[in-house]
Amino acid sequence: MAAHRKPRQRSLGGQTARTAFTLALAGAATATAFDGTGQAEPNLTPVQVKAKVAKLYQEAEEATEKYNGAREKATAAEQRLESLRDEAARKEEKLNTARETLGSMAAAQYRSTGLDPAVQLALSDDPDRYLDGAAFAERAGDRQSAAVTRVRRQLREIEQLRGAARVELTSLKTRQAELRTHKKTITGKLDAARRLLNRLTAADRSRIGEGTSGGTASGRASRSSADGRDGLQAPGSATATATDRAPNSRAADAVSYAYSKLGSPYVWGATGPNAFDCSGLVLASYRSAGVSLPRTTYAQIGAGQRVSRSELLPGDLVFFYSGITHVGLYIGDGQMIHAPNPSAPVRVAPIDEMPFAGATRVV
Repeated sequence: MAAHRKPRQRSLGGQTARTAFTLALAGAATATAFDGTGQAEPNLTPVQVKAKVAKLYQEAEEATEKYNGAREKATAAEQRLESLRDEAARKEEKLNTARETLGSMAAAQYRSTGLDPAVQLALSDDPDRYLDGAAFAERAGDRQSAAVTRVRRQLREIEQLRGAARVELTSLKTRQAELRTHKKTITGKLDAARRLLNRLTAADRSRIGEGTSGGTASGRASRSSADGRDGLQAPGSATATATDRAPNSRAADAVSYAYSKLGSPYVWGATGPNAFDCSGLVLASYRSAGVSLPRTTYAQIGAGQRVSRSELLPGDLVFFYSGITHVGLYIGDGQMIHAPNPSAPVRVAPIDEMPFAGATRVV
C-alpha cells in the first residue's frame, strides 16, 4: 500500500520561491523584448530615433527602386505576352482559313476520285502527326501538297508562339512575386519608421526635422512638415536663375517642372503628376521636356554622360549612397530638388545632406 501513496506536495518557500519569481521576471522581460520596437528600445533619444528612421527610409527607398524595376519588367513581360497571344490568334485564324480551303478541295476530290490521303491528314484532329510520313505528301498533287505544307508550317509557327507565351507567362509570374516581396519590405520599413516617430512628441519630431506622419503603409505622407516649409516655395527669380544656367532648353524645362512640383507628397512607386518617389520625380521632370528616362535610379545613372561634381549644371541628375538608391535634380549652387521620403514632400535641399555617388547629364 505504501507504494501507492500520493507524495505530499511541498510548498514553495525560501530560495525556491525566489528562484521561481526570478524566472517569471526573466520570462516577462523576454516577452517584452519581442513585443516590438517600442518595447525593446524604450530609451532612444530623439537624435537616435532620427538616425534609425533615416536608415529605415534609405532601406525602404532601396526596396522601392527594386520594386520599380520589377514593375517595369512585369509590364514589359505582360505586353510581350499579349503580343504573342495576339499573333497566335491571327495565325490560328489563317490556319482555319487554310484548312477550310483544303476541306473544299477534299469535298470536290471525294465526289470525283475519293479522298486523297494527303487531304485526309490535313483535316484530321492531329494533322502534324500524319504529316511526319513523307509518303503522304508525295501522293498529293502539286496544289494540295503546297496547301498541306502551308498548314504544317502554320501549325509549327503557332506552337512556337505558344511556347514563347508560356515562357513570358512564367517571367510575368516571377516579376509579380518580386513585386509582392518588395512591397512587403517597403511597407514594413515605413511602418517601423512610423512607430519610432510616433514615440516622440510633436516638439521632438519638429526639432529633428521629421514630419508628424512618419510615413504610412501605403507610402502617403503630409505635404509638409513642421520645420520643412523652407525649400517648398521657390521665388520666381530662383527658378529663372536655374533655368537660365541650364545647358539647354530641355534641361531648363525639366528644372522648371521640378520647381512646379515643390510641396508634392512622396509616394513610393509614383511618377506624378501629383505625387512622386525620387526616381519618379526626375523621370516626370524630363518627360515634361520630351526626354524619356529609365524608371530606376540604377538605370538612370547610365542614361547620359557622367559628369563630376565640379562640373554640375542645372538639370543634371545627382545620385546618392553606394547602392545608387536616391536621385535628385540639380538646380545650381549646391542645391537640388528631390522627393526625400514619406515624412517630407518634394523640396529643395543641399546635395551635401547625403553621401554623393555620382552625376549624369541627360541632354
